[in-house]
Amino acid sequence: MVLNLHIQLHLKLLLSFLLGVSLFAFAASVIRTYCTMDTNYDITSWLLTAEDFLGNYLTGQNISNFTNSVNGMTLIEQFGSENKAGAPVLVWIHGGGYVYGSKTSSGNPASLVAASLENEKEGMIYVAMNYRLGLFGWLTGDSKVTANAGLLDQRLALEWVQTNIQLFGGDPNRLTVMGESAGAGSILHHITAYGGTKDRAPFQRAIPQSPAFIPVVPSQEKALFREVIGNASLLSNTTIKTVGQLRNLPYEVLSGVNILLTGKSSYGQFTFGPVVDESYVPDFPPRLLSQGAFDNNIDVLVGQNANEGLIFTNPAVQTQLEYISTLEQALPSANTSVIFHLANVLYPPIYNGSYGYTSSIERLALSISHFTIICNAYSLVSTLSKISPQNVNSSSPSSSYAYLFSIPPGIHGIDVPYTFFNGDTTGGTLQDPPVITDIATALQQFLTDFVIARDPSSSGAFVGYDKSETVTSIDIAGFKNVGDPAADSRCDYWFQFPYYHSEQ
Repeated sequence: MVLNLHIQLHLKLLLSFLLGVSLFAFAASVIRTYCTMDTNYDITSWLLTAEDFLGNYLTGQNISNFTNSVNGMTLIEQFGSENKAGAPVLVWIHGGGYVYGSKTSSGNPASLVAASLENEKEGMIYVAMNYRLGLFGWLTGDSKVTANAGLLDQRLALEWVQTNIQLFGGDPNRLTVMGESAGAGSILHHITAYGGTKDRAPFQRAIPQSPAFIPVVPSQEKALFREVIGNASLLSNTTIKTVGQLRNLPYEVLSGVNILLTGKSSYGQFTFGPVVDESYVPDFPPRLLSQGAFDNNIDVLVGQNANEGLIFTNPAVQTQLEYISTLEQALPSANTSVIFHLANVLYPPIYNGSYGYTSSIERLALSISHFTIICNAYSLVSTLSKISPQNVNSSSPSSSYAYLFSIPPGIHGIDVPYTFFNGDTTGGTLQDPPVITDIATALQQFLTDFVIARDPSSSGAFVGYDKSETVTSIDIAGFKNVGDPAADSRCDYWFQFPYYHSEQ
């Protein structure tokens, strides 16, 4: 028997949210392991039998395939746990620009789970979720639409896990949430939910890898809603004016609208994402963090990659005018003074390396990296690293760590194959380079060490972020501690969200 204990949970939860989608099939998988196992095993049943809610919405999956049954639960328990306190839990939130992906799109968690048993560690439970995407999860612009439904889906899933995981041998007081890109950006929003004034986050630790989100401002929300109405009218051959009429449309029409809008997104952008809703998201997370408006009892291990913005950078942008035009497109509510400051003060066309770039492509890529990911990561880890027992109602301070994934080309998402490494080292393309086995297995050890003991430094490779603003660089040569490259005044400027203020 490869697994001494293997538990799977298939469930569906009924919700009434946005656009008349009255059935939300939340499919979670829980995998629990205790004693020794073959680390080369394959969890063939990882592909669930429960329907994935809109997991393949871009292919026009029929909503009628979903039923209102809750008979999707399967529980297989072969041996009991020797750990009476319960095992630590890792919950995965997938990325995909808030418009695509699913709980299985990032890879098979088999080796990650196996790593939680190595070196006499106690093992862990792994959970993954789906959430609504595109217009189904993020449409707003009208008071009758529930904003940030995708975040609320995730929150519901996390609360369910925290409430029920002890039934499967898990410890609800050792729950870590991990996500990449949009999944990590979502985690940032959960840590700052309600501005820290209502309930605690339904987890104690977080591993946000490349926390990405492009803030959507009110004028964009309203314009996008008008586009949805217009395209829905066109595809349905009827006049649609209200949210109620949208809710009555067939799923196929709404899916078609979703395809049109996500397909026409500007280079490197995804159209949909979290918005300030004056409730769950009272403000942008970095600003809430700077105000102390967040759950301050979270331990974090924050990941960033060396060249996050490169794959979102249009290589045709070469001149100063083209750079300015790109900024105006990415920041439609920014006034001329904001654009001028970005293009001439923070990221001037000076290519001698003194500003962190030596070409026009590197300049734009760094700007995008800061705007969408790097400064988000910096705001979280730098803020939480300053928390101490003296200013928190806790007997121990939060633990804050960070890593910089520098293995070439260091682009966004390159650390995901390492996180879910299962022995496949093939690759060969820029976006899918070969995986270095030793680095991958070491990273999995660090991640599971943090999940189990809130400390990834069992091997001595990691040190706390603290006042020195130290991150652990992961490159071909191995691991070394370096200063955080995001710790500069440019991130301080982005934290002000000047383009958002300029719209008011």
